[in-house]
Amino acid sequence: MKKPNVIMINSDHQALHQWTFYENKPHRPYYEQFVREGAEFTHACCAAPLCGPSRRSLLTGLYPHAHKQYHNETNPPYADEVYLDSLAEAGYRNYFFGKWHAGPGTALDHHCEGLSPKEYGNPYVTKEYKDYLKKRNLPAAAHRIERVFFWADKSQQAYQKSSPDEIPRDGEIFKFQDPRHCCEAAYGITVTPKETLEFFFLSELACEKLEELSTDGNDTPFSLRVDFWGPHQPYFPTQEYYDLYKEVSYPPYASFNSVLEGKPEVYFTEKNVPIGKDNRIVIPNALAWEDYEEMLKCCAAQITMIDEAIGRILNKVKELGLEENTVIIWTADHGDGLACHGGHFDKGSYLSQEVLRVPLGIKWKGMIDAGLKIDAPVCTVDVPVTIMDAAGLKYKNSVHGESLIPICMGKKMPEYAVSETYGLGYGEYVKARAVTDGNYKLVVTLGQAYELYDLKADPYELKNRYDDPAYGAVQREMEEKLREWQRATGDEITFFDGSDLAECK
Repeated sequence: MKKPNVIMINSDHQALHQWTFYENKPHRPYYEQFVREGAEFTHACCAAPLCGPSRRSLLTGLYPHAHKQYHNETNPPYADEVYLDSLAEAGYRNYFFGKWHAGPGTALDHHCEGLSPKEYGNPYVTKEYKDYLKKRNLPAAAHRIERVFFWADKSQQAYQKSSPDEIPRDGEIFKFQDPRHCCEAAYGITVTPKETLEFFFLSELACEKLEELSTDGNDTPFSLRVDFWGPHQPYFPTQEYYDLYKEVSYPPYASFNSVLEGKPEVYFTEKNVPIGKDNRIVIPNALAWEDYEEMLKCCAAQITMIDEAIGRILNKVKELGLEENTVIIWTADHGDGLACHGGHFDKGSYLSQEVLRVPLGIKWKGMIDAGLKIDAPVCTVDVPVTIMDAAGLKYKNSVHGESLIPICMGKKMPEYAVSETYGLGYGEYVKARAVTDGNYKLVVTLGQAYELYDLKADPYELKNRYDDPAYGAVQREMEEKLREWQRATGDEITFFDGSDLAECK
């Protein structure tokens, strides 16, 4: 049997859990169609809620405690097997378009062709983007900023800007020109056509490559991966997409007004001013809920835009007759903490459902039944192992992920999934693990209060049940699951000995 082609779609920092609270969710017609034609994992979590560690796990099938990329700013050399290299060794032609942010080098150092700026990267300054604009007679993307946030210690500006004049301000028209990144803690409206945004730029590059592959007469299987920079903030939808949500009313999110009772210290960190002061979240929130409502509208609109851009790729696969022997996986590197737990703007070092849950779907026509809904807890560390399995390959050394293909075929259902963090970085460092079986969730943060949640009764994690006698048996069971995972993956951090527990804030 001919080896299948492999397409992986990866979005960045995608809010998912928040939208379970609202009736008016972001429109995602292409994702919904995709999972109707394949399988959807409804309890998928990320390996780590931070770009660098999570993205490296998506390449190696290992958790951060093994591959050692603990933060975005740590870049240990690659010593572990990367599935892209293994596919190339097996004869695959690899193509990568988009955000790398997974340690040293780029995807081009792992037997890929395409577009892959180093580190976080900025597509808007690349030659490919400029050629794309010229070919289509488009202006460079420009955005009207409604609000911009800054870190209290100014380290963000120092990292991102070479002079104060480059710092964007509310009401200004802004263009991304820094070669290191295209990220601002901001929201507003894109004032240029939607095709000027990186979503549609990357989608076009992918579609052009698919057309080339379908007509080159080469039967060698290919791997195509597209990693979008969005819907990571800044939230800059065009007016057309913002208007889809303009009249929608979003009441305060379930945990927005939380005073964080029973939470570990990590929940109190907030660098974005004025939401935070002296790096601590202001409670009650310094902004009115109406400000967050605007952010949610921009976030929802941006999610819809990415959905359309990905839809163009999926439609091209069908149009070219490639779906008959192509495995497609669609996921995100991690979630988003927007509006949750006192009103954060961004993710942090906490392991809440908002930052951990991700979309995850897989389609393999003729191999995986259409319309599967799989509630078993899984993790994105399973994604590269699944790709290798589909290609008939195995990692040479033991890895932590498991192939999702047997799960789709009903042969094996995992009992729990684990995520981990070493903190947000940039001066904020912790060690924490979260284990969930879909019904309950245990979070252990070294030196801070532990957490236990009844996810069925309390999906927004408002009541910490750790050391609650009524949940004693559940707590012991979840602690043993985490110990089991630690033994299996070689995680040597010691929890549960009593010496590391701090008083709850």
